[in-house]
Parts: sequence; structure tokens; C-alpha cells
Amino acid sequence: MPTWRVGAVAFRGREGRVASTEWPAYRGAMFPLRDENPTELVPFVTFLIILVNVVAWLVVQGAGAGQPLLDSLCRYGSIPGAITGTIPAGSSVQLGPGAICRVPGTGAVTILTSMFMHGSWMHLIGNMWFLWVFGNNIEDSMGHFRYLVFYLLTGVLAAAAHILSDPGSAIPTVGASGAISGVMGAYMVLYPKVRVQTLIILILYIRVIPLPAWVLLAYWFFLQLVGGSAALGRGGAGVAFWAHVGGFAAGVVLIKLFEKRRLVGAKRSGQVLTRDEMGRWGPW
Repeated sequence: MPTWRVGAVAFRGREGRVASTEWPAYRGAMFPLRDENPTELVPFVTFLIILVNVVAWLVVQGAGAGQPLLDSLCRYGSIPGAITGTIPAGSSVQLGPGAICRVPGTGAVTILTSMFMHGSWMHLIGNMWFLWVFGNNIEDSMGHFRYLVFYLLTGVLAAAAHILSDPGSAIPTVGASGAISGVMGAYMVLYPKVRVQTLIILILYIRVIPLPAWVLLAYWFFLQLVGGSAALGRGGAGVAFWAHVGGFAAGVVLIKLFEKRRLVGAKRSGQVLTRDEMGRWGPW
């Protein structure tokens, strides 16, 4: 029976059951386990973002159950054609046998809602793991409020990059990976030499090796460029590589506007600041 794909999940036939799932595109042969970069601030916002994503998956998306998942992708996923106006609001888009989306009238809002939707358990777990490994240190570098704005902004810019790559697409795009890509880009700028304990899998070679963050993140970014270039002109569904590229580039460019130099400088030098010095929530 034919399948149709949205993000990292494939549905089959009339019942809309999950037929297969994929790891996020950044899996490659390297998977970060933890970094050797201690945090000083309690990462409240990172915790909150993870919690919202998990609750959305369980409550709104029915933990991946067929019809709730399909409904959530159609209602809250970002459809490029709806946002650009190439697909009129209210149109019915046939994604596959028994899978029909009605284009929402508030397409622009879905740029934000899609950042908290996912296509499968693996999609959710992979994204949240990467966010935890890299996000807590970026929150540490700028404080809670700036970090939240930074996360949402890079997610929006990532979505814009995806829309520009395929402005007439009718395929809903979901996932936090665009915003997380921004976090990863920021990490590479601020802490390129920090060692990340990385699981390396090359055929029968499996080992955990400490790698400089810039090596792991540059490798990941290279995969996105290759995948995005290969996908250009093909249209259809699949991994939103250009959202990853756009989010990462946004993180690299914007981090110097958002970082608090005192926090970053103290972390790099090993200095322990008091809570007052850190300005836990603090002014912008």
C-alpha cells in the first residue's frame, strides 16, 4: 500500500497508521551523549521547552496514534503553500490514500505551533536529547529570557528558510529541530573547543570518543548542506534540511547579539559567579 511522508514519519492507507519512522537527519554516524561544559544557571527555559514538546506529543498528538497525529500535523504543522498564499485557505490537500489536510486560514501562526509538534517518538526523543545536550549551556550564556526569545526567533528563521526552499509545498512541516539548529550554531561559536562525548558508529566500529564541539557540529552542518542540495527541485515530503541550515546560520549570526559577555567570559575562565552577578532572570 502506498505511503506518504510528513517530516520523519510515514503513514499507510486508510487508517493512517505509522508504517515507519526515521531518526532525525542529524543522526549520521555521530551522536552526542554529553558535553564537558558545566552549567551555573538552572536551565528553567530548556526544561520548559522540553516539557511543552512532550505534553504536546502526548495530549495534542495522541502519542502518535493515527488520527490524532494526522489531525495535529494538518492543523498545527507549517504548510509553506498556505503561508505564501499559493494554496488558498480552506483548500483540501490530498497527502495520500485516506490522508487529507484542510489548509488552515491562519497559516502564519503555524510557524510557531509547528515548532512543538513531532512526527514520531524517535523524532521527539532525538530533538529533545540534542536540545538538552546543547541548550542548557546556551541558556547559561544569555540568561533565561534572552534564551527563550533566541530559541523562538531562530525557529522562525529556520521555518522561513524551509519555506523559501519550497514555497508552494502542501506538505506540513513539524519539529523543533529548526530552533535546536539555532542553539547548535550558537554553541559552535561560543564553545567550539569544549569536548563532547560522542558515540561513533561506523559499520562494526562502535566507540565513545570525546570530540571538540566544532568537529561534531561542523560534521552535522555538512550533512544538512548535502541533504538540502540533493533535495532541491525534488519537492515532496522528507526531512526539512534547509530549515536546519537556516536555523544553524541564524544561531551563528545572532548569538553575539544575545550573549551576555560576562556570563560567557566567566564560564570560559572557570570563574564562579554569585547569583546576583549572574542576574538569574535579570533585565534584558
